[in-house]
Amino acid sequence: MSAKVFSAAVSGLEARLIAVEADISFGLRSFEIVGLPDKAVEEAKERVNIALKNSGFVSPFQRAWKALVNLAPADLKKEGALYDLPIALGLLLCSQQTIFEPAKRIFVGELGLNAELRPIKGALAIALEAKTAGFAEIILPQDNAAEAALALGEDSLAKQSLKIIGAKTLKEVIAYLENKIEIAPFSAQRKDFWETPVYATNLGFIKGQEYAKRALEIAASGGHNLLMEGPPGSGKTLLAKALPSILPGLTFAESLEVTKIYSIAGLLSPKKPLITFRPFRSPHHTSSEAALIGGGNPPRPGEITLAHRGVLFLDEFPEFHRDVLESLRQPLEEGEITLLRARNYLRLPARFILIAATNPCPCGYYANPERKCVCTSSQIRMYRRKLSGPLMDRIDLFINVPALKYEKLAAIDEEGLSEKVREKVVAGRKRQTERFAQEKIFTNAEMEIPQIKKYCQVGSQAQTLLKNYVDSGKLSARGYHRVLKLARTIADLDNSENILFDHVSEAVMYRIREES
Repeated sequence: MSAKVFSAAVSGLEARLIAVEADISFGLRSFEIVGLPDKAVEEAKERVNIALKNSGFVSPFQRAWKALVNLAPADLKKEGALYDLPIALGLLLCSQQTIFEPAKRIFVGELGLNAELRPIKGALAIALEAKTAGFAEIILPQDNAAEAALALGEDSLAKQSLKIIGAKTLKEVIAYLENKIEIAPFSAQRKDFWETPVYATNLGFIKGQEYAKRALEIAASGGHNLLMEGPPGSGKTLLAKALPSILPGLTFAESLEVTKIYSIAGLLSPKKPLITFRPFRSPHHTSSEAALIGGGNPPRPGEITLAHRGVLFLDEFPEFHRDVLESLRQPLEEGEITLLRARNYLRLPARFILIAATNPCPCGYYANPERKCVCTSSQIRMYRRKLSGPLMDRIDLFINVPALKYEKLAAIDEEGLSEKVREKVVAGRKRQTERFAQEKIFTNAEMEIPQIKKYCQVGSQAQTLLKNYVDSGKLSARGYHRVLKLARTIADLDNSENILFDHVSEAVMYRIREES
């Protein structure tokens, strides 16, 4: 006799429906799982067998049964232990040890040997797919119920089209399906999990560096990339860590997007199923290409995807492997990364603000009037050569972060500076949101050439300035467009509808400073 229940597989950042087909016949005792399973899925045979026995049911290994489980579609790689529950239920159905209606229900969950349901990765993505596909229920481990309930959005309990049923054990699931017990659908709303982010680093903690703080304000408002150069200890890392404190808060849609990424990556805390703060990722310079952009076997999101809608901070920028840095070109330009592997094609979001920090030379004191540089000219050239022209052309702001004098270090903290700057940034973002309401983009940095032509018109004086820099070779075609986007952000912060000459000249100053 055969039976079919539904489950789901996570591919990239999306979930796909999986039909778990089970069949039991009499013959030589065996238990096989087919449908391109990985090692964790194959080992489900042992977990399911013991879990069924310890729950008081008859398992395939206790009878002369030939059990076969097919995970369809067969050409999609199945990974992880989330198929334990649907496999167990399919076997119980086809052996007639239970009777229930499996249609319009999705089952996911890992089984312990005592038949306890353990949490899985990607519950939010699976719940979103179940809702889209029109399923009535998703039955999953209780620890994942709060996360899955986020897929309901702002639906009231009366309007919920998908019931989130969290269970603790296999026996509890069977009792619920046979209508022997009631399990109330999980009905929490986003307000139950929403927390106001608290930032450990405030701009007011950073003494001096007004020029750098202004650059951070512009980067935060328009979503622009920033490179800071300066000697060791000048405050580059602290400035980067203060950036999240001036960024606008996540919208609920953005929060769901980020939460889904972290859920699939296995980085979501069960106690905090909703991420309400913008990510800040700071990978070490020894990180591999797969760790930074994603990949591996099976492919997983990298740091640039984990930094989506947030900040990616690359300290000691030239110390990263050159091929790792060059792999940033596409995501910096397009806001996503496309991974092509022999059996996988993944498109992952990567819309982040890049903050990079570098020393001027290996020792860090090149052109420092207070301390002598010990590097040779060839060492300096080799150090700077690691940062290619095409990569640097994708960065919007270049600033110098000089060493501080004692008077600055001993100054009193400027209380609430991040809060004041954030107000300006939020106001600037609001103007961008209104401007791009029909464009499907959120910030000035995301503008393509058609939007630049439409929203970045400048006067004749500014055009002359830009012409001089382009004709002299100091600005590439990409650099020209990035200056216009930067000028648009500066105008937004200045509450100006038009881009003035001062806005363009400031944008050029940030863009050209290190290239001249």
